[in-house]
Amino acid sequence: MSSLLIRRLGIGSVAAASYGTIVYLTYQFMTVNVEKNKEAIEASFGGSSSTTTTTTNATGITATSATAITASREGCNCNTFNSITDPKRTSTFNRIAQVYDEQISRDEQVMLLPLLRRALIYFNARGKVLEVGAGTGRNLEYYSFKNVEKVVLTDVSEEMLLQAREKVKAMDGSRSFFSSSSKKGSSSSSISSSGSKFQLFVADAANMKSFYPDDTFDTIVDTFGLCSFDDPVAVLKELQRVCKKDGTILLLEHGRSKSWTGLSNYLDKNAERHATNWGCVWNRDLDDILEEAGLVVDTLQTWHFGTTYYVVCRPSERVKREMEMEMELMQSDITTSSATSATSTITKSDGGTSVTSDGSDSTASKTRFWNKWLHS
Repeated sequence: MSSLLIRRLGIGSVAAASYGTIVYLTYQFMTVNVEKNKEAIEASFGGSSSTTTTTTNATGITATSATAITASREGCNCNTFNSITDPKRTSTFNRIAQVYDEQISRDEQVMLLPLLRRALIYFNARGKVLEVGAGTGRNLEYYSFKNVEKVVLTDVSEEMLLQAREKVKAMDGSRSFFSSSSKKGSSSSSISSSGSKFQLFVADAANMKSFYPDDTFDTIVDTFGLCSFDDPVAVLKELQRVCKKDGTILLLEHGRSKSWTGLSNYLDKNAERHATNWGCVWNRDLDDILEEAGLVVDTLQTWHFGTTYYVVCRPSERVKREMEMEMELMQSDITTSSATSATSTITKSDGGTSVTSDGSDSTASKTRFWNKWLHS
């Protein structure tokens, strides 16, 4: 064996070992000690470590705040899924908004995530762009306005978007302002910048029907958002609805590794604690989520031992048709219920009347989703 080959093998071994060590230490650092955030966590759950407060989440799973805190301290993957299934994400995001960039930047730099963000967005985004789960606007600098007409940034957390607004102000050199707006009876908030190509909009990515019709955007971006949505499959289907038929959906996500069981076990063990601190479920099965959402995947690469997914995909014609039919059915139901409510009543035993109406099946949908992902 030549000395050159030995040298190359040595360099490769050192590089691989360094890469593995960096990834391991990064995940260790991201597993924040709950004791440091004890008061904030207890405030988020509305209880204390010495008081047992029983709560029931949207899936019907009953848990206690004290148990959740104890389990997350111990890194326990018990059957207490309070932080994962009902983490009060918006309040968590609002709580960490001001320190989020400071706490997460070092991890991202070590794992070279800014390069992946840049490669995904700079080379693929075009036309009218929607970014969901935009948070503090960590992707702002990667948009090239040679190809991009405008960018709408959305998130459920107003506090996160206020941090993004400050970045937009610095980039534009123009005065930003905050205003409240509503559309079709739905209250929301818009944070915009005068003369800017960026619009910041508080909205739920799983339901944008009140704001955007079908086939609105050329490109849709979601970076590290699927871990933070209650129902990521519903979000991906909604993104396909608002994406043009020839549009592109760009995803950069983290989830469980299919090739490194030990790393996935580590994510599982600390999932409760991580969700409590960050509002993020970092051990979801992204392959299953992408398949169930029906996306047409053009490019899929994995990094960091299979825990980071780089995906360039397109909306499925089948899913878009299903979403269109669902919209038509909803509109038909609204029209029918409006007509029925004016004439149809039920007579009570005391002579009074009450109007009946069909309720939303969102709770049932969430139940089905969590039953599958937690117990499959």
